[in-house]
Amino acid sequence: MPAVAATLPEPPRRRTRVLALPEARGALAALVLFLAALPLKLVDAPVWTWAPLFAATYVIGGWEPGREGLKALRHRTLDVDLLMVVAALGAAAVGQVLDGALLIVIFATSGALEAVATARTADSVRGLLDLAPSTATRLLPDGREETVAAEDLTIGDTVLVRPGERVGADGRVLDGESDVDQATVTGEAMPVAKRSGDEVFAGAVNGSGALRVRVERDPADSVIARIVKMVEEASGTKAPTQLFIEKIEQRYSIGMVAATVAVFAVPLALGAALEPALLRAMTFMIVASPCAVVLSTMPPLLSAIANAGRHGVLAKSAVVMERLGQVDAVALDKTGTLTEGTPRVTDVLTLPGARMDEGGLLTLAAAAEHPSEHPIARAVVRAARESGLAVSPWEVVDFASVPGQGVTAVVGGRSVQVGSPARLTHTGGPQAGSAVRNLEDQGRTVVLVLCDGVPAGVLGISDRLRPDARATVTALTGLTGRTPVLLTGDNERAARHLAAEVGITDVRAGLLPQDKVAAVREWESQGLRVLVVGDGVNDAPALAAAHTGVAMGKAGADLARETADAVVVRDELATIPAVVALSRRARRLVVQNLLIAGIFITTLVVWDLAAALPLPLGVAGHEGSTVVVGLNGLRLLREAAWPRPATGRR
Repeated sequence: MPAVAATLPEPPRRRTRVLALPEARGALAALVLFLAALPLKLVDAPVWTWAPLFAATYVIGGWEPGREGLKALRHRTLDVDLLMVVAALGAAAVGQVLDGALLIVIFATSGALEAVATARTADSVRGLLDLAPSTATRLLPDGREETVAAEDLTIGDTVLVRPGERVGADGRVLDGESDVDQATVTGEAMPVAKRSGDEVFAGAVNGSGALRVRVERDPADSVIARIVKMVEEASGTKAPTQLFIEKIEQRYSIGMVAATVAVFAVPLALGAALEPALLRAMTFMIVASPCAVVLSTMPPLLSAIANAGRHGVLAKSAVVMERLGQVDAVALDKTGTLTEGTPRVTDVLTLPGARMDEGGLLTLAAAAEHPSEHPIARAVVRAARESGLAVSPWEVVDFASVPGQGVTAVVGGRSVQVGSPARLTHTGGPQAGSAVRNLEDQGRTVVLVLCDGVPAGVLGISDRLRPDARATVTALTGLTGRTPVLLTGDNERAARHLAAEVGITDVRAGLLPQDKVAAVREWESQGLRVLVVGDGVNDAPALAAAHTGVAMGKAGADLARETADAVVVRDELATIPAVVALSRRARRLVVQNLLIAGIFITTLVVWDLAAALPLPLGVAGHEGSTVVVGLNGLRLLREAAWPRPATGRR
């Protein structure tokens, strides 16, 4: 196995500062002013001490939604944010300054969180383009080399990819051999041997061999570029839901404004005095305002978010927490999701005539592999050290590495070869071939060890299954009524072997990012709401296209974490069914709260219309409903509300 050049640094992350967003600055300032004014108001301090603070809260917190609402009004669209600003001003007009200010703070904060989430996702999508190199070495017909911008490459160009460099464009190898790490595109756990005729992808990291590659796709149409495009397009597929919500907001806004005007104008037209008519209209606007409805949804969902956060699951918004409970189908990635994402030695088998035990075989292989930085080499060295074996790199001389084949070295005076069975089994005989086939049938990556030209043994290497993988699959099956599906870019034999271990029967292997997206869209076209769980850049388009996407966060790619709706921070797979179950309970509480809020609002509105509800009683009823639904939702903060791990059930 070849020595791979030192790991390239991660591309610089482009982060929008939170306070660079006007929505965030406005919401923070409004909150600070509100918290400064609140205690002064509650202790009956002089009006001049708290009134200016509340006035500033209205102006700063309501400026952005008010401005956007007025813009929408010019296009004959009534925005619910503008309605809330008007309701807040109406409350202030009849002396309920505190209620109005609280309403302003709630909506300003909601807008800021939405703006931050949007900016972070956009930053991450743009940062993905850094995975492809900005320049490439183009070979001219006369043999000369020239450095050109990668975007200037055209189909048919020949480029030179030196050891450790990223491939500049999608193409096919003309000459050379190397192991290429293409995990960012396919999700494969280990580098893939590439030789003449094999396809390579832009952004993949070359190993220790030089490659000449013929460009076969325009850089603007490379797999990496298409991932960016698919993430953006898939994120936009959630727009219909947003459009539906906006229609509901329109109807409610128009209805409430019309009703408020009617409550004011009709009595006035019938001869009522101005002040009582205005007071009744403002009371109507207060009791009809959706504060209780807003708090019907937020406390349960925010409490669920906080509880999930304590257990290592970060849901990015209340909308995400609600959507988690709606899923009825699950698609799981393999490498880094069901598995740990790190190759490990799982089998050490000696062959007849080796004259050494398993410990001696592993020691010999680890010593020969020690100079190499290949992932398989690191796995062998790590296995030897974890077994307490002494690995002495100073005894190794004449080390050599051949891309796609393996390493050779002299260890303690003995010639050792460790590498690909396909290249070495011709010297290994039938016993070595049988051992190799048995391990490959189990989904292992196999390396053969020769000592002085004689087969000494074989090592089986695999990406280790997470200990909670089977229990997680069982729990998700129980919650959704469907066995999860495995979506992976890895080879089918390894995928099916792992799927059998965890109880998955539907396996889609050898998939590129667009294939995963196509699978998700196929299921969603059948009416299924799909939860996708993944960890790599290649999973990002599917995470964005799915009804809900969850990223494994410990070693996951930045784009996957930013594109996903939720992140498993502690890398505990069993928390996924648990958070789905928690979301379902939160949604039940939301329904309860909406019923409570609806009863309160209907009762108060009817009372005001039928018998002139006194303003203090209207405020008390309005705030009372807010307190009731708030406390009901806060029940999910309790530790007991978190479902038992692995089962997802209480």
